Amino acid sequence: MLNDHVVKPHGNLTVTIKGKMPETKVKNTTKEEEAEASSSERGFKMKKELTLLDGVAIIVGVIVGSGIFVSPKGVLKYSGSIGMALIVWILSGILSMLGALCYAELGTMIPKSGGDYAYIMEAFGPLPAFLYLWVALFILVPTGNAITAMTFAQYIIQPLWGDCKAPVEAVRLLAAATICGLTVINCYNVKWVTRVTDTFTATKIVALIIIVIAGLAHLCLGHSNNFNTPMEDTNWDPSHIALSFYSGLFSYSGWNYLNYVTEELKNPYRNLPKAICISMPLVTFIYVVTNVAYFAVLSRNDILASDAVAITFGDKMLGFASFLMPVFVACATFGSLNGAIFASSRLFFVGARDGHLPRAISLIDVKRLTPVPSLIFMCMITLFLLMASDVYVLINYVQFVEALFITISVLGLLYMRHTKPNASRPIRVNYILPIAFLINCTFLVIFPCYESPVEVGVGLAIILLGIPVYVVTIWWRNKPRWLQGLFENFNDSCAKLFMCVPEQAYEHGKL
Repeated sequence: MLNDHVVKPHGNLTVTIKGKMPETKVKNTTKEEEAEASSSERGFKMKKELTLLDGVAIIVGVIVGSGIFVSPKGVLKYSGSIGMALIVWILSGILSMLGALCYAELGTMIPKSGGDYAYIMEAFGPLPAFLYLWVALFILVPTGNAITAMTFAQYIIQPLWGDCKAPVEAVRLLAAATICGLTVINCYNVKWVTRVTDTFTATKIVALIIIVIAGLAHLCLGHSNNFNTPMEDTNWDPSHIALSFYSGLFSYSGWNYLNYVTEELKNPYRNLPKAICISMPLVTFIYVVTNVAYFAVLSRNDILASDAVAITFGDKMLGFASFLMPVFVACATFGSLNGAIFASSRLFFVGARDGHLPRAISLIDVKRLTPVPSLIFMCMITLFLLMASDVYVLINYVQFVEALFITISVLGLLYMRHTKPNASRPIRVNYILPIAFLINCTFLVIFPCYESPVEVGVGLAIILLGIPVYVVTIWWRNKPRWLQGLFENFNDSCAKLFMCVPEQAYEHGKL
């Protein structure tokens, strides 16, 4: 017998779901699975479908984007020597590992999706959390996604034009199609997303293994001239060393993305720290041996003259198979973009669920249990940024902003050690780790104030612009009825259009 189940997510909106609600059968399950099944019976919510392997694939997949194939030039340029460049790569990996371990404590203490937003909210309240969400929503996330998509499109299209530069319109069109395609996949099924992530993460690793084998084989054949004087021409100027770390740490960015999807990770208390402890040393090892392979084949001048080190390496070592390198770089950026879309959409979903964004963005699809409105909204902002004359220039204005909010998150960890000493902390890192990472982040925040005051000023202006927005949209409680009605109509329209409801809206046929 079929029953009609009625859900009223907003205002006068009524969503009627035809058919009998599926029964949940639990056999030989763990306590966590039983809790999840019980929660599913109580209402709609996103499923815990991410395994430990998926968590490792997300971290590795997001980190290993175009950076390792392109960025070694920046590290070498500012460090000055091969030896110092390798030291920077190693230390950048260690620093990223320190940050990831700090976030493991935060993620298991506050097991909510949303990453930095959730932690800043818990430690310092709604205004700082909203300002992070504000910057992430309109600049950090969509700009990063737009640039990754354009990098992918550039490597796919450029071979069709040979020695000529590919038309920017064609690059933007393919980038837009890629963003829309991955958004559809993310809307449709989380398992599809993890399969894409796993597949392209494996492709990246294969590409790097090819580079490592070719480079080390070249080195073993006696071509070690580039390592005879590894520290020669080292630039010991603190400002240049700092800039070399910027390039290195940029290639490790994404280590905190698994914290955005904590609520969808199976057994997060175990799998979150495990995924971090597996993926970060793995990425660091891969990056270091890949750079050793680069330096074994390419001279310092070869690397500094190249815009894409992996392509130059392939042209010199792979012969007729050199065409594989652009393909591998494209796969790396495609997989990284997929992971970024998946993880960052949960950030905005959580922000809307807490009332810091329109409620429509916190709705989930009644059939697929995915945050469709959040994904579509982020897709639209990213497509808008693709139309900018030079989307890359935005990165210069917000590089330090991301470091600023990471600093605030780690400061929140230390702050909550004193304000909430009895809070459950399944993972508790030694005080030395967050303090060391905090000192490093503070340096990365302060240094640009002297080197790039204009970019820092623009970044701060973007942050401060969020304050009046917060006052009008959130702090101002007694809004006029017509304005409240406008918001409610927008939420209802989105719920009807996308067949979505608030999380846990259904409970035994009632709200």
